[in-house]
Parts: sequence; structure tokens; C-alpha cells
Amino acid sequence: MRIVLITPYGREHRNGNWHTAARWARFLREAGHSVRAQVEWDGRSADLMLALHARRSFASIRAFAERYPSRPLLLALTGTDLYRDIHENRDAQQALELAHLLIVLQDRGADELPAHLVARTRVVYQSSPDVARLRASPRSFEVLVIGHLRAEKDPFRAALATAYLSEHSLIQVTHLGRALDKDMADTAELAQIKLPRWHWAGDVPHKTVLKRLARAQLMVISSVMEGGANVICEALATDVPVLASHIPGNIGMLGEDYPGYFPVGDERQLARLMAQAESDPDFYVRLRDHARRRRVLMRPEQEASRLRQAVAEFEALTS
Repeated sequence: MRIVLITPYGREHRNGNWHTAARWARFLREAGHSVRAQVEWDGRSADLMLALHARRSFASIRAFAERYPSRPLLLALTGTDLYRDIHENRDAQQALELAHLLIVLQDRGADELPAHLVARTRVVYQSSPDVARLRASPRSFEVLVIGHLRAEKDPFRAALATAYLSEHSLIQVTHLGRALDKDMADTAELAQIKLPRWHWAGDVPHKTVLKRLARAQLMVISSVMEGGANVICEALATDVPVLASHIPGNIGMLGEDYPGYFPVGDERQLARLMAQAESDPDFYVRLRDHARRRRVLMRPEQEASRLRQAVAEFEALTS
């Protein structure tokens, strides 16, 4: 099939949506489909549209639905879609109704949808290939936070948590990701001065992110909303346990019984979990073993298969 894949963020952004779009385009091409990836639909004919983000891609979704009302339109929902926009934004709500099939990135995503849309919803976990471990530094216990500095990520929660660590702790926290505005950059610069265990590395290439993960002992994701964070897939691919905010998007990735959750915005509890992961080998092994069990859902072959199956539901209609 000729597929147009709409992503609101191009290669220059290098964020989660772009990585998802690039991976999905490759999976679909490997299955024999022709794929054009665009930020906004250019109006050229396609057999199927696959759009990421209900609100941001709405103009393309509406235009395709008006031009080709009988051609399949698949919509993948992000964290801001599921946990904000579809509850308050009319464009996002209309996008849901126009889509023939909805894709969520973790198994709690469908909980946010109107009941009549659940039957046309599929789960496609994101993925990352296995990454070989590198030798960790014996002089520190390295904790990573990965993602651009923006409000939805609650990016300074791990920084604040370092203030509650014991003076004997070897924990060092590094944040990888650029600031999306001057206020965030100024806060990051100040945090580095006030909190010596926290370091801001800024924007780094994806290969560097994976290399840093491969020698880290722990990753923290403190977001207030997530659709299904690809950084969790990458941490699990490098066999790095995760401490995660207790939100539906993270629970849908890591499972209900994962032992590494902390309440949103609670840096004291995050500090306790970080200290426990550093000092309690049994707790660390529990985190790692739970993460390994969830890893099987987030392998590239699983993601490719689920995505191709979603598209295949409509192949007979376009042949």
C-alpha cells in the first residue's frame, strides 16, 4: 500500500514522536509498503494515512478524511493526546471520530478513550534493539534522566531529589536533553550550581544517549503525563532499571506491580528509592527482574508485528 505517515515533528526535533515515526516508516517499508513521512499532508494520493498526535496532526487528518472518506485512517495517540487534549480540545476529539483505528503505546492507554472507541483500539508498544552493557564507573552510581526540558516531563524532580541523599551516597544524576525555552535553561544552570550531584549535559546525539545508558545503573522518568515513553524501552534494552512516576502511561509500560514507582512530584520518595537502589542489592535485583519481564513486550520484532497487523486489517479494503 501507499502510506502517508504524518508526524508533527521532523528530524530536526529528535524527540520521541520523530523516533517513533522513523521506526514505523522502516517497519512498514520492510513489509513492502511505500511510505512517505511528512509533517503535514501535501495532498498527494495515498491508500492509507497513519498519523501521530490527534491535535497537532488534525489539519492533515481532516483533509485526508474529507478527500478520501472511505480510505483507512489510523491515528496513534501520544501522552498529551490521551491525558489532556482528547478531554478538552475539539480538534483532538474530532480526530478520534475520524480515525478508523486508534493506536495506543501502552496497555493503559485505552482507559482514557470513550467506550465506543475501545473496540477499534490496538496496543503497539514501542521498542529498542538490545544494547550491550558497558562497564560502570566504580567511583559513582550513575542515574540518568533523558528527555527535553519541558513541563510535562517534570524535568527537575530528580535534581531536587539529590538534596535528600546521604552525604555518603555515590549517586550522580545526569540529565540528557535540551531546554525548550530560556526559563528552563536558566533553571537548569542554577540547579547545577545549587545541587552538585545533578549535571545537565544538554542536547546530545542519540548514539551518545544509548552509550551513557549502557554504563548507567538507573534511569528516572518523572513525567506528569506520558503516552508510552520510548526512553523506558531504551532503558530496558540496556538492562537498566527504571524509577518512574506513578502515572497511567508509565504503569502501562512497566506493569501494575512494578516496585520502582514514586508519586508524581514527590522528590523525597524518589530520593528514598534512589538510595535504596544504590544500597540494597535485593531491591535492585527486583527492579531489574521486573524490567526484564516487561522487556519482552518492547522488542523491535514485537513492535513491527503489532504495527503491521494494524495496517493489515485494512489491506483487503485497498487492494
